[in-house]
Amino acid sequence: MHKCMDWSSLNFDWNRARAFLVTAEEGSFSAAARALSMSQPTLGRQVSALEEELDVVLFERVGRNLELTANGLELVEHVRAMANAATHVSLTASGQAQSIEGTIRITASEAYSAFVLPPLVARLRQLQPGIVVEIVASNEVSDLRRREADIAIRNAQPVGQDLVGKKLRSDFADLFASKDYLARVGKLECPADLSRAQFVGFEDNDQFLAGLNRKGLGLSPASFPVLTSNHLVNWELVKQGVGIGVMASHIGEAEPSVCRAVPWIEPFKFPVWLVAHREVKTSRRVRLVFDFLAEEMARLQT
Repeated sequence: MHKCMDWSSLNFDWNRARAFLVTAEEGSFSAAARALSMSQPTLGRQVSALEEELDVVLFERVGRNLELTANGLELVEHVRAMANAATHVSLTASGQAQSIEGTIRITASEAYSAFVLPPLVARLRQLQPGIVVEIVASNEVSDLRRREADIAIRNAQPVGQDLVGKKLRSDFADLFASKDYLARVGKLECPADLSRAQFVGFEDNDQFLAGLNRKGLGLSPASFPVLTSNHLVNWELVKQGVGIGVMASHIGEAEPSVCRAVPWIEPFKFPVWLVAHREVKTSRRVRLVFDFLAEEMARLQT
């Protein structure tokens, strides 16, 4: 039997909650007041009344901006869910479906952003022309909790209850060099031959060097006369015959000017995860793009 709700105890003021949510999103009372078309003192009173009603402090001032307290961070997700629910009620009452139009920010490594995402985004735009796609091409891990992106393609399992992830597959990377470079340097048939070779490394190259040496290659920092922080620049240097570099296997195999430089070593193996904030479960737009990317990327050859 359905348990009846105690409606007499439900005296929560949505206007105060909305003022709190918009202030959290905008970062200041003045910006929130403009967004809600109300005066700043009125908005401030609503937030103060909510703090008094709940007996918690929701914001602390940092310089000229406001930042959520620990209580505010916990509460804002619940209020955001209330806002989504209120939007659904309005749309249902007017006979409309939840809109999927709007912006999606997808973050991925520079290589994946350049070589994997473009054809997928092209198909997505054909299917959903109302979705605006922003690609954050970065090898740094964007903070989904702070909404630096909506969806991330990562090489590690997400950590935290507010993130959801789906492991798509394992991917592989190999050492490649241009055919011209390999013709100049001669056959590389064993680790000793690599003393004749040069490698294109990264700005922080220690991890890459250590990974190569775990495979028994016996390299030193002197093996890397060219370094760059940008993975696309690194790949272009490899293609131009500067030296040997690393790239995802399926990307390297699709480039006709290069080939595997040392096919006798095992490829590097790494997981591919699709990650989003937990609101993926309530946002139709995020859910649609998340599912689309999961399905399309699972089809990619590795």
